[in-house]
Amino acid sequence: MKALFLTNEFPPNIYGGAGVHVDYLARELAKSIEVDVRCFGDQASHDGNLAARGFQVDKTLFAACDAGLKSPLSAFSNCIAFNAEPVDAQIVHCHTWYTHFGGLLAQMGHGLPLVITTHSLEPLRPWKKEQLGLGYELSTWIEKTAMEKADAIIAVSQGMKVDVLNLFDVEESRIEVIYNGIDTDEFKPVSGTDTLRHYGIDPEIPYVLFVGRITRQKGIIHLVNAIKHIDENVQIVLCAGQPDTPEIGREMTDRVQTVQRGRKNVIWISEWVDANAKIELYSHAAVFCCPSIYEPFGIINLEAMACATPVVGSAVGGIKEIILHGETGFLVPFEQHTESPFEAVDPEQYSRALAEAINTILADPELGASMGDASRKRAEQHFSWKAIALETLALYRKLL
Repeated sequence: MKALFLTNEFPPNIYGGAGVHVDYLARELAKSIEVDVRCFGDQASHDGNLAARGFQVDKTLFAACDAGLKSPLSAFSNCIAFNAEPVDAQIVHCHTWYTHFGGLLAQMGHGLPLVITTHSLEPLRPWKKEQLGLGYELSTWIEKTAMEKADAIIAVSQGMKVDVLNLFDVEESRIEVIYNGIDTDEFKPVSGTDTLRHYGIDPEIPYVLFVGRITRQKGIIHLVNAIKHIDENVQIVLCAGQPDTPEIGREMTDRVQTVQRGRKNVIWISEWVDANAKIELYSHAAVFCCPSIYEPFGIINLEAMACATPVVGSAVGGIKEIILHGETGFLVPFEQHTESPFEAVDPEQYSRALAEAINTILADPELGASMGDASRKRAEQHFSWKAIALETLALYRKLL
């Protein structure tokens, strides 16, 4: 069997959880079958059963294009290029809306069963209008069309399955729940502190950690607003870059600088860090915080947990299926504002609740240690990539 993977992200071009998922799943599947990865970029690699090739749009083609339309139209162009090359796979597997047009073309033009993994859903990310403008109409259209035409949909959590059923005309029998995973041999506690010292983090003083993109979805502004309520003796480390828009980038800068004027132990790492550096940051954190307002799964929580770190996360989406409240960390209720979807109904109350949960762990090192141990065990027992690849392979075989 040979699977054709279509994806925006693939190493070394990874900026979110979907890219991490594709990277590890492709490698694990390649132990059993051939995997042909077609992605956005200039990649060109072939290692055993795993081959990857990047496709890049001619930038002059969209030079005069509306800024909001450039992203979806460029994606559609790449999707055509994916299918213009010979295809000898038996199944096509798409990741994120950027590749859904390519999946539809492979389904109809090459006669392949179409599998879609739902890393997020556009109707539940209305703040993307801020980034794409009218391009958001194109992304929601192609997602809906592909979801309703797919032969199988992989939901990364039970919560995501419910969302798919609520939003699209899809038979429940076509949806499989297969969780995201974590490589616990790679993500594990480490003792080194070179990364901490490089970024000015004192290894002797506890710190609260955030890792993620600067986007409405990740709720980082809520965490920044919570800092004034967090124990002033601990460090706050924000490993956050790649703002979705210039506007949220400026908002983040303004908020962090305001906090830093009154509190000197807030450290913002705005550059991309590699996996080894990230593992070190996770390993030494007293608490990891995931304040996302929408998270179909939340792979960053698993990364922190695999490094034996307790997690405070918002009680949304798949996060509720990862964190065991009171055992591996705490879940904080998030009530979404109906008129302003990226805001809480009461933002100040939500920020206070995040801080309260964080402070509870900081105030009791024994509790933090026990939650960290429980987090590591949960990651090992329930979220291995080997098991996830076997479930995915079984789905392929059923479709074929």
